[in-house]
Amino acid sequence: MFKILVIITLVLSCTNESERSKKVLNLAISSDVSTLDTALAYDTISSQVVGQINETLYEYHYLNRPFTLKPLLAESMPDISNDGLTYKIKIKKNIKYHPSTVLDEDRTLKAQDFINQIKRIAFKPTQSSGWWLFDGKIIGLNNFRSKAEKDLSNFFDLKVKGLTAPDEHTLIIKLTRPYPQLVYALAMAFTSPAPKEVIKASNNNLNRGVVGTGPFKLTEWNNGLNITLEKFSNYHDQKYPTSGDQYSHKNNLLSDAQKSLPLIDKIEFKVIKESQTRWLNFLNKKIDLIVLSKEHFSLALDANGKVKKEVKDKGIKLQVASTLTYWWLAFNMNDKILGKNKKIREAIAHAVNIDSYIDIFTNKIALKANSIFPPGIIGYDPSNELPYSYNITKAKKLLADAGYPNGKGLPVINYDVRGNSTVSRQMGEFIQKELSKIGIRIKVIMNPFSQFLRKARTGQLQFWQGGWALDYPDAENVVQLLYSKNHPPGPNSTFYTNSKIDKIYKELSQTSNLNRINSLTKKAQKIINDDLPWVMQFYSRNYILIHDRVKNYRQSDLIYNSLKYINIKE
Repeated sequence: MFKILVIITLVLSCTNESERSKKVLNLAISSDVSTLDTALAYDTISSQVVGQINETLYEYHYLNRPFTLKPLLAESMPDISNDGLTYKIKIKKNIKYHPSTVLDEDRTLKAQDFINQIKRIAFKPTQSSGWWLFDGKIIGLNNFRSKAEKDLSNFFDLKVKGLTAPDEHTLIIKLTRPYPQLVYALAMAFTSPAPKEVIKASNNNLNRGVVGTGPFKLTEWNNGLNITLEKFSNYHDQKYPTSGDQYSHKNNLLSDAQKSLPLIDKIEFKVIKESQTRWLNFLNKKIDLIVLSKEHFSLALDANGKVKKEVKDKGIKLQVASTLTYWWLAFNMNDKILGKNKKIREAIAHAVNIDSYIDIFTNKIALKANSIFPPGIIGYDPSNELPYSYNITKAKKLLADAGYPNGKGLPVINYDVRGNSTVSRQMGEFIQKELSKIGIRIKVIMNPFSQFLRKARTGQLQFWQGGWALDYPDAENVVQLLYSKNHPPGPNSTFYTNSKIDKIYKELSQTSNLNRINSLTKKAQKIINDDLPWVMQFYSRNYILIHDRVKNYRQSDLIYNSLKYINIKE
């Protein structure tokens, strides 16, 4: 009995020691993951988990800004025909899937797996959030969508003329028109490969049936509690980058250059819904990093936005990260008052103190906007200057030049806010107060967010705060918001129309020439400055606190497969 007890004790001791020696990253998510089906996962939380398990043909370089793509499951960047209509992509060989009861042990990645997934996106029963990426763009795909209807047998039997695999490691995509943004689509989780065996076995329900090729495999998922991912021992040859931008060098993000990925053994996602609970778990080192919420800024940062000494002394670092989400004041250009009188729009542009707005509503976090293009994409220029700034005297003169001295004779203007919370009301009241200084009367209209979106899609807004989060780092994704054919119910809720912008958009949507894109974005910026359908406000930024044991962390709202680059100090 004594010998057995000793043996058990030794085994447990060895097991615990082995577990302690593992490099484990502990993260908090604010709600449970809604799905792990890559054709559906589009929210930030699900994408964060999906990105570690699944892979795509291309990925973003972890340390480069502006964002650049590089091969992941593809051998190289696509071979594109001169007319831009045919993409030939060579697939890496011997890429293994995670262990699965559905797949043979020696099953490796095939080109057909990508065709299956694009068909899944088009297949109506999947109800994919990514259909917009391919709608009308691949030869025969819309026809497949119509004919397949809801029949899974049709799904497998029907071919798509524009999607072929001449051999197991070659994918050919034929387009209806040039679509240079296709490479971005092929870097989104929507287009992760899906083996036929998995689709059949699950009857196309992959919400929990995760089979990926990524650096981490799913080992545990307890709804509402946690998700555990562990290092995939047969992960293919991937190395930490050997180059990066100036920020990377300055912040010592290249010390693990050329090391095999992933660098950690395990990721624990803990579902912690309350921000105060997340904060306490972070302070107690139960989670490794936290994006600061408004109520905790004063606890962590001083009046200048720097980490307080008592926080820094705990080995906590601050990272300030730009996002691809940004905001502006928008005008309905069909409105007979605001849309037809540029001087009024100019008066408003000079009457609103954007710096004060940022201080009050973003805790001084946001970066004041200076362009219609956000940082991180071609078109953004940090030296660009907008033709307006806070100047009450100038605003009053412009309003008088518009024919409404001190607002006399100007009807009340409706300002719709994007929610019905206290903060939403306060944001509206801030604009109301600012414009009252020059005599413009504003009626603040509260809306549930769903109602605000309905108004935007039906053209019922007069004056409001517009905003956008880029789907991919391309200027086309910005200019489409100003394209005349995208009037409501499309995303051009301002009803802005300018034939020069339309021409720029069409060229941006079909060119991949970087010099030409640069030239076009400068022209677009000047036109929008002159026409003023938008008054730029700010680019959103995140303030992230990180425990010192975490290495190589760099926040990005585009790079969802970033955790393979993280290391833990031993």
